[in-house]
Amino acid sequence: MADLTPQERTVLDWLAAQRPAMLGLLEALVNIDSGSHDKSGVDAVGARLRGFLESHGIVHDLIPDDRFGDALRASVGRVPIAHLRDGVPGSGPNTTIVLMGHRDTVFPQGEASRRPFRIEGGRAYGPGVADMKPGLVMNAFVLAAFAKFGGAPAPLVGLFTGDEEIGSPFSRPLIEAEARRARAVFNAEPGRPSGAVVTARKGGVFMQLAVTGKAAHSGANFTQGISAIEELARKIVALHALTDIARGITVNVGIVRGGQTVNTVAPSAQAEVDLRFLTRADRDVTMARIQSIVDTSYVPGTGAKLDIFGEFLPLTETPDGERLYRHYAGCAEALGVKIPVEFTGGCADSGFAAGAGAPTLCATGPVGGKAHTPEEYLELDSIVPRAQALALAILRLGQG
Repeated sequence: MADLTPQERTVLDWLAAQRPAMLGLLEALVNIDSGSHDKSGVDAVGARLRGFLESHGIVHDLIPDDRFGDALRASVGRVPIAHLRDGVPGSGPNTTIVLMGHRDTVFPQGEASRRPFRIEGGRAYGPGVADMKPGLVMNAFVLAAFAKFGGAPAPLVGLFTGDEEIGSPFSRPLIEAEARRARAVFNAEPGRPSGAVVTARKGGVFMQLAVTGKAAHSGANFTQGISAIEELARKIVALHALTDIARGITVNVGIVRGGQTVNTVAPSAQAEVDLRFLTRADRDVTMARIQSIVDTSYVPGTGAKLDIFGEFLPLTETPDGERLYRHYAGCAEALGVKIPVEFTGGCADSGFAAGAGAPTLCATGPVGGKAHTPEEYLELDSIVPRAQALALAILRLGQG
């Protein structure tokens, strides 16, 4: 850690000393169930973070929602809430540095009690222990460091949202509003198992497909029935045929339901469909093809309807995003840490930030792997170095 200024050393040394406190807050957050549709749990995680922010004198606002977890917005160097006060002084472009993270997980209620936070062999385990509660902890402590010691070249905004795993239906406009005036956005999704950060991600569309047919006794009146399950099966084959690995397009039917009883021709069937893509043009072309399949009745007499219930924009590589990565990686290297860059097919809120025009770097959080599974893990020794790399990147943004 040579060639650091006294200000930089002060911030970085303080963060290094906070490792036990970071682990304590992480344990508390992991042990709270916070599935995307569990508003009370997501808000409970928010309450713990609010307590931390209050203890460090960090100004914060709660942006409520009736259905999903409330958004929590913290600021160091007071700036107005973007989505409420665009156009007022201090809300123009290139005026803030945004640290983002989501509080929701993919796990059901009771998962935290079945698999509470634990540490084994240098790794931590538990629901959300990588994706992405350590990123929340890291961002909170970085905000606290700048609240305590100053040195940020622009006001900092910490955005702690609650619905990312389902496409951020409530939080997307908040993210986009903050990103429109950001000098840089750091999204604390977990660092890849290799230690890499991410400058490009696929976009995604999550859809519900409902098929209707006509019920009939499968023995006595078989010919009077119209099978929604058969129609769905034919549509699934057609949908999966849209996958084009070379172009980065995948279509996957991940959930199917349907039928009434074993001896009834199925009057209804449903499926949930996942589309991933690299560019918005590929998204539009593939969605048109999906809609054509939905509109086609392979079994005469059936009907179908498609509804989108979640969508992510791709995180597309840009010159500004590449410069931000080089800046961040250079700061990490100054601390003796080499951080490569990777592409991933997973979606994230970083696509919304980049789509709004902000230079955006994703996966700046502590390193982990096997997200969304019972084997999800966090590399404990990555917590402090990732916090320090982020802090130094913020401190040195003023030099570029």
